[in-house]
Amino acid sequence: MLSNECLHELRTSWLPNITDAGLDRLIELLEKGSPLLIHGSFTRALPMGCLATHVAWNHPATAHLTMDAGICWLHRIANLNPATSHVIREWDRCGVVDYEVRAQLLVELKEHRQGRRQPQDPADPAPVNRVRDLVTV
Repeated sequence: MLSNECLHELRTSWLPNITDAGLDRLIELLEKGSPLLIHGSFTRALPMGCLATHVAWNHPATAHLTMDAGICWLHRIANLNPATSHVIREWDRCGVVDYEVRAQLLVELKEHRQGRRQPQDPADPAPVNRVRDLVTV
């Protein structure tokens, strides 16, 4: 079970900064229980990485990085300390056999993806695309 701190961090720091491609990639890896999604380190051997690393490899500001991609994404994009990230700590603690944590992450990610795909009410203000602001071309 994900802690309240982990869910808060996921919803406020991770999800607003994950690209659509990164979101789709995490969902795909979690659904398959892929061995490419690892615990205990940010990157083991390419293309094996943790949650943050796979997000980073699908983000325009960090896609060019290899071993340090997840650390850089957490620090520069999500504005989190990689050593104290609640999401990373829960992910590393749960290990590959914790189906409940994986399932709960999948629910959160899929709900967020669905929310992105729904058309906005014209009365609502346009959503802020923070990814576009962070990328320099």
